[in-house]
Amino acid sequence: MECARGARIRHLITAIPLAQLELPLQIRAFEPGDWPGVWSLLQPAFRAGDTFPHDPAISEAEARALWVEQSQAVMVAIDAHGAVVGSYYLRPNSLCLGAHVANAGYVVAQQQRRRGIGGRLCQHSLQAARQLGFRAMQFNLVVSTNTAAIHCWQSNGFEIVGTLPGAFCHSQLGFVDAYVMVQSLVEAIGA
Repeated sequence: MECARGARIRHLITAIPLAQLELPLQIRAFEPGDWPGVWSLLQPAFRAGDTFPHDPAISEAEARALWVEQSQAVMVAIDAHGAVVGSYYLRPNSLCLGAHVANAGYVVAQQQRRRGIGGRLCQHSLQAARQLGFRAMQFNLVVSTNTAAIHCWQSNGFEIVGTLPGAFCHSQLGFVDAYVMVQSLVEAIGA
């Protein structure tokens, strides 16, 4: 039996206001015509083998299934010229009884990094997750050598709650640690 949450996520995500950056950037729901732009971001990120746990030789069809079809919400960041410069997916982190915790994955164009796009995607995903009724967001495998992502996630309220020794096989460094990072999306009782 499918959980009710999965059926309503796509519908609710369309109600989230579009996010704007200081630089002209729009965050909006993924449309099928966005896929070539999203793939152009994912392909080099997957091939590098230094941040995503997927097979670096993943095919385009497998990547689309992973990023789009297996997600309940997919968003894209579009620059002033109409180019896809970032994307994220949002989905439950686990099955029904754990489906109140969200999971997300992010990618930003290599030439657009360090401009705040990843942070804006993170902020947007947290807002979306709250609106969808998720109680927390968890990242299961943040590579310890991905210091830019760790800094971004921490500056957006995530905490490292666990270290997985040697859990990631880095393409250049071999086995490195990975972190589990979490952020509550509900206010603390009595706060």
